[in-house]
Amino acid sequence: MVQSQPVLVAASNLQRLSVVVPLRNEEEAVSPLVEGIVSVLGHLAFEILLVDDGSTDRTQEICLALAAKDRRIRVLTHPIAAGQSAALHSGVRAAFAPIVATLDGDGQNPPENLPRLIAPLMAPDASPACGLVAGQRVGRKDSLSKRLASRFANWLRALVLRDGTRDTGCGLKAFRRDAYLALPYFNHMHRYLPALFARDGWQVQLVDVTHAPRRSGRSKYGNLDRALAGIVDLAGVAWLIRRRKKIQAVTVSPEAMAVSPGSVADKRPAPRVQELTRRIS
Repeated sequence: MVQSQPVLVAASNLQRLSVVVPLRNEEEAVSPLVEGIVSVLGHLAFEILLVDDGSTDRTQEICLALAAKDRRIRVLTHPIAAGQSAALHSGVRAAFAPIVATLDGDGQNPPENLPRLIAPLMAPDASPACGLVAGQRVGRKDSLSKRLASRFANWLRALVLRDGTRDTGCGLKAFRRDAYLALPYFNHMHRYLPALFARDGWQVQLVDVTHAPRRSGRSKYGNLDRALAGIVDLAGVAWLIRRRKKIQAVTVSPEAMAVSPGSVADKRPAPRVQELTRRIS
């Protein structure tokens, strides 16, 4: 009989990178995506956190099967769907490594882009002032209506926030875990990470990344829903930036890079999360 049960996982000092993948009803995409991540990062000490955001298909079952075969994979679940920002936040809070990379679970963010994303943060000569490396999609494989809606949203966001990036909706990002957890948390915050990191005094680097057609399923956002929510979010982020006292420089000490789950930085609201593994009995 196959059972799922909560488990406690001990942190490893060897893990240098945590890859967080938010998932909702992506049963056909998750296995090829994980295979791609493992293949491209095989030379590093890493972990993969698959965050199932209330899926109603076989996504959780497949994730648990993958975790049973590879100890580097952990599975977190939201009992009900809470959204992409919530799934990312849960994954980052549970991560063991000081550097976190993210990519969408639908297969449209090819894992082959990960080395370019993490290099500015993990290279021996990496700048301690760089907090975020954000991917910018080139040659998008979405529908014309979605591309036009995204182009308008990015134009409006750049006009208001002046964050210097043309594509904040790309799921491919890498950042310092402690810096991310210090940001104000709110729904849809993943679309405003460049502006939020810059607000806290961090340098942001931009990297062009490739884009792939969706493997299966459909988008979790409609153009109208995204636009209505985006107007409110944009106004809120603009307010947060205006209310933040300007920081001239950021210095990261070795101690700050060693923030671990359960520290003071992690004491912030988040959806109820259960970490699962598979036991065969």
